[in-house]
Amino acid sequence: MTEEAILKGCVNNDATAQRELYNRYSPKMLAVCYRFAHNREDAEDMLQEGFIKVFLQIHTFENRGAFEGWIRRIVVHTCINILKKNKKFNESVDIIHATGVQVREESVPAIIQAKQVVECIRLLPIGYRTVLNLYAVEGYSHREIAHLLDIEESTSRSQYTRAKAMLEDILVRKKILQKPKQRTDWLAAVGQR
Repeated sequence: MTEEAILKGCVNNDATAQRELYNRYSPKMLAVCYRFAHNREDAEDMLQEGFIKVFLQIHTFENRGAFEGWIRRIVVHTCINILKKNKKFNESVDIIHATGVQVREESVPAIIQAKQVVECIRLLPIGYRTVLNLYAVEGYSHREIAHLLDIEESTSRSQYTRAKAMLEDILVRKKILQKPKQRTDWLAAVGQR
């Protein structure tokens, strides 16, 4: 089934097209949800709610940009809304965890597996994890993150800096990363930045 046929079918509430859309995009979107969620069950709940929104809003897709990117934006916004609704995003609690963390802008060897980094990201406090995912993986600006999370832009920047430092410490403790000596963008292992 072509993407165009799937879109047309979904707009007409065709169950076969909806199932095809879900089967085609749910594995990638589950990975997106998993990065924001506390556990797999929460990620699956986010995914289901995200796809409900996709099906309800599919008639608004205007074929500008990639369809997968459109779905991803809906899923990311769904994850953020669920976190906010459940009050799981609380910056003041997360800042407590930053005490004593030193910021280091250095590298992770190219051999590191993205899955290991994602698992370590999931160990971060929810506020750090959310900002890190939005900025480093999803490509949102700090201004956009501030708007999404109802925080100050400076808070987004500081949460990101602290998240990177805490993540690096976790990677070193788990022996995924040796203390790096040179600077590179090691978050590229899991995302766009």
